[in-house]
Amino acid sequence: MTTLIRPVIVRQLPKRLNVRQRRLFFRDLLKHMDGDRPRIVLDCGNLRECDKSGVLLLLRCLEEAMKRNGDVKLANIGPATRELLERTRAKRLFEVFDTPAQAVDSFYRFGAGAVSPAFLSENLQGVSESAA
Repeated sequence: MTTLIRPVIVRQLPKRLNVRQRRLFFRDLLKHMDGDRPRIVLDCGNLRECDKSGVLLLLRCLEEAMKRNGDVKLANIGPATRELLERTRAKRLFEVFDTPAQAVDSFYRFGAGAVSPAFLSENLQGVSESAA
């Protein structure tokens, strides 16, 4: 059985997210979510002004990706945007990386947090007992 690994899509957010920019950005992003399991990195390096409507855009992008069993990760967010994400408690919904390259790499790594230590200890204990 062959599993197709979808490419990671990296999109740069514009400097400002006015109503028109948000609509255009979201419409463009939806074009890249045509299949199953979209993997998207939003590079926030250019973003200078972000308000609550900008946070809602990020959440909407995440929602659309999750509907397709995918994920959205953020990269290169500035201090003001980071603080706004923390104040609105939206930051806990995203993995945030310093660079887009780190965010892209994270899609290819098997995360250490993907399996809980309790699960590992319970299952490895059963394996070691049956081997003895």
